Amino acid sequence: MSKIPESELILTKDGSIYHLNLKPKHIADTVIAVGDPSRVYSISQHFDKIEFEMNKREFITHVGKYKGKRLTVISTGMGTDNIEIFMTELDALVNIDFKTREIKKDKKKLNIVRIGTSGSIQEDIPVGSFIASEYGLGLDTLAYFYNFKQTPKEQEIAEEVQKSTGLGFTPYLAKCSSKLMKQIGFDMIKGNTITSPGFYAPQGRKIRLPLRHPQLVRDLSQFHQGDFWLTNFEMETAAYYALAKLMGHEMLSLNAVIANRSKEEFSKNYTKVVDELIKTTLDRL
Repeated sequence: MSKIPESELILTKDGSIYHLNLKPKHIADTVIAVGDPSRVYSISQHFDKIEFEMNKREFITHVGKYKGKRLTVISTGMGTDNIEIFMTELDALVNIDFKTREIKKDKKKLNIVRIGTSGSIQEDIPVGSFIASEYGLGLDTLAYFYNFKQTPKEQEIAEEVQKSTGLGFTPYLAKCSSKLMKQIGFDMIKGNTITSPGFYAPQGRKIRLPLRHPQLVRDLSQFHQGDFWLTNFEMETAAYYALAKLMGHEMLSLNAVIANRSKEEFSKNYTKVVDELIKTTLDRL
């Protein structure tokens, strides 16, 4: 088995992985991922105790126990580029032997849950609700750089989205973990989440610069194929799902809806909505 070169898998002097600055012992079987670094503290405040903390760039990590269950909580920052770093290094921490630089024969499957915020694009999904993403639709190009295979149904839907919106590229579609959906998201709104490579123009927001696709929100909110409708915008889910599928991990993205784009509404107390989603998730894990 060939060794992974130092230039590809970068380790620090203390043996931790480069961006996350973590060692294998810091990764619990269940990992909670959040975009906002301050949200790590919002989660770990509920822990029985915190055994380890690490602050490195936007990647803040707390390891501890909640009602006796060991959890690792890590912030990723925003965007699919950060998710690629996070997922790649997280997988390396459990599936690569750092001493030999070889891939382990027996692979470990992690349970990874994203807790994030989102804006709904359907009028009947109110601010304050929770969406468990069944699918992530990637409006970014990350999956292009991997051998990510879609089912014929997924490929068909992605191509129809491209046609209906007039986008100059074909999105990709990736599915959640059915196991985690049953365990955590069973009574939440099951959604099909749009992952955008930005917060403004890629989500149809115009501030000063003109938009190439000014009707993007309308076109996406009206798109459907059978009973498949798009429900909300955010910036990470599709990348999580595509990489988790390729790596063999269980992954679920949970969204606290703090805006409704169709009604042009924004939550007056979005921290309360996020805190409720955090507590619900912790209890179900």
